[in-house]
Amino acid sequence: MELVSIIMPTYNCGRFIKESIDSVLSQTFTNWELIIVDDCSNDDTQDIVHSYIDPRIHYWQNEQNMGAALTRNKALRKAKGRYIAFLDSDDIWTPTKLEHQLAFMQNHNYAFTYHDYIEIDEASQPIGRHVSGKKHLRPFDMKCCCWPGCLSVMYDAQQIGLIQIPDIKKNNDSALWLQVIQKADCYLLPEKLAKYRRRTGSITPTSVWEKIGWHYILFHEGAKMNSLLSVFWMCMNIIGNSYKKLFYVKRYETL
Repeated sequence: MELVSIIMPTYNCGRFIKESIDSVLSQTFTNWELIIVDDCSNDDTQDIVHSYIDPRIHYWQNEQNMGAALTRNKALRKAKGRYIAFLDSDDIWTPTKLEHQLAFMQNHNYAFTYHDYIEIDEASQPIGRHVSGKKHLRPFDMKCCCWPGCLSVMYDAQQIGLIQIPDIKKNNDSALWLQVIQKADCYLLPEKLAKYRRRTGSITPTSVWEKIGWHYILFHEGAKMNSLLSVFWMCMNIIGNSYKKLFYVKRYETL
């Protein structure tokens, strides 16, 4: 069984990180390492992580606050597994996530994959939203829209290599996928294998103009494009994300 390295940057997620770690411990596939890099949390995150006695869980704390991008980079440098998966410290995996996604990749010889997920609130209750995506993503598709949710991505580091991203405050996961897609196409496993938490106080941009500005920075600083290309792909990304919300985000009734 190949080792899977799970990348978990965290900052003041003491309210949620136990549920995230427990979802990793509940995996039916057991050959994993969980790499938690704490960006100087000032809550009880460290105490919660240290309460776990499992040699597969590794914890590092930054000496100073570095931001999500550089914290994720640090975790990637420490990863030893052939496969790299991502789980933010407020999200949750279903028990068969690693088993099913690894089988999907190995059976089809895919190096880069993602899957469906549902959204939950701060109390871990479903909010009636199921997010899917296109079955086959090429570089053009990834530039047009950030299709994968971070909690759904897995790639083969043996084929992709070490990826490091620029220090941008938002959309740093999108910057990561833009690099990975240059090495391998991305394929969808149409199973709901994770739960993405919607919560207040996150760093997700709220206003339309703020979102537009951060999409420009994604391409200009994250992908190192010139200003003209950055504006072009910023506009394409706005259109692409609207298309995704219209056709690939489904609503359902909750109990």
